[in-house]
Amino acid sequence: MSENGNRRDFIEKAGIAGLGFFGIGVSSFEDEFAIQKPFQTDYEQVFNMSGYAAPPIETVRVGIVGLGGRGTGTTARLTRIEGVEIKALCDLQQEAAQSALERINSESPLSHSPEIYAGTEDIWMELCERDDIDLVIVNTPWDLHAPMAIYAMEQGKHVVTEVPIATTIDDCWELVKTSERTRQHCMMLSNPCYRDFDMMALGMARDGYFGEIIHAEGAYIHDLRHLNFSKTQYHDMWRLRQNASRNGNLYPTHGLGTICNIMDINCGDQMSYLVSVSSNDFMMGERAKELAAEDPFFEQFVDKEFRGNINSTIIRTHMGRTILLQHDVTSPRPGICFNLVSGTDGVAQARPPRVAKNHDGWLPDEEFSDLQEQYTPEISKQVGDLARQVGGHGGMDTMMLWRLIDCLHNGIPLDMSVYDGVLWSAMAPLSEWSVTNGSKPVAIPDFTSGSWNTNERGMDIELRRGATTNII
Repeated sequence: MSENGNRRDFIEKAGIAGLGFFGIGVSSFEDEFAIQKPFQTDYEQVFNMSGYAAPPIETVRVGIVGLGGRGTGTTARLTRIEGVEIKALCDLQQEAAQSALERINSESPLSHSPEIYAGTEDIWMELCERDDIDLVIVNTPWDLHAPMAIYAMEQGKHVVTEVPIATTIDDCWELVKTSERTRQHCMMLSNPCYRDFDMMALGMARDGYFGEIIHAEGAYIHDLRHLNFSKTQYHDMWRLRQNASRNGNLYPTHGLGTICNIMDINCGDQMSYLVSVSSNDFMMGERAKELAAEDPFFEQFVDKEFRGNINSTIIRTHMGRTILLQHDVTSPRPGICFNLVSGTDGVAQARPPRVAKNHDGWLPDEEFSDLQEQYTPEISKQVGDLARQVGGHGGMDTMMLWRLIDCLHNGIPLDMSVYDGVLWSAMAPLSEWSVTNGSKPVAIPDFTSGSWNTNERGMDIELRRGATTNII
């Protein structure tokens, strides 16, 4: 698919023609689901990517698409991981690509200069088509993640994307089908899964400390008004436009990843259905009016129907467990991702970090410290201190990238599969469907096609396989 005509066909088929490399083309959610079901039921798995081990790669050759804050940070951190060669960098804007390269070289000088791809909407396809790249990392706006990942896999590349991995159910299925057919890894970069407390809670759950898991709570609570209304933070203010056009839990993955690992979702349990409800907008529309009174630029947002400030979504699993997810990027509450897991014998809460056992209340600090020592996982012992030195959300970004590269080096399964990424991301469009239809229950598709009954666990925090790569 290296000819311009084939690229054009792909763009039109993927539904991104005319959007611009960092554009937004969100169609009416009501229209989309008036003519099709929110899930597919007739697909049969052709190859199980859960537990799949691709051939080992001695030196992982990387191409990076999207060089905003996340893309630039990812590139800089990759230079500190052994056995990585950054072959190409891509962004719509030439100045952004050049600026990213200069920043990376100032922090960690590269031994060679990656080729720059910039200036046109489909230039990223040329990067994917190179025959000297093993892994493509996608850091673009949300609704470009899936089309770029699909095309990269079609070109024989493993691919990882920032969250969410997709914004529609159709794209979720296309990612699954393409990954299974090409046998290329397709993973979502869910960095909270590598946070210290999250990995500690996962280890405790697997050891039976909480007894039978009954319920968990997670959220993305993060006041982003100053960033969403910034002219420079997100190209063409794409994230603000998402919040103005969609009504549901738009960013479910940060709170959900650890919960799914703890509950063995996709490898022992599966989600059954959800219900979702959103508040009115009390803040974003008012903010747009305030800014427009001082700057005519913001008048384009005054007449927009901003959606709910806070969304709450409740999920029930096949095993009868429940999950509460919340999304709130406007109110001044302190940030929260994974926050609570509750079992028959105990509870863990992430903020503030504490644990309760049986009916004895929260453990005193000394006993909690002993638990931290006991359940610090092997992955933290091996690279935790170095990861914190390199940085990225307290080191969890570095630990996530280190583990990804280590798995590719050693030819072992990734911690998270394509089924995890699409399931966690699917909560956004499914919650929108529920909200639009009066908070009715919505069935959740089984992207594993039934293999969740027999799939092995992912997220190998004890590093029973691999772990030979160094941080330099």
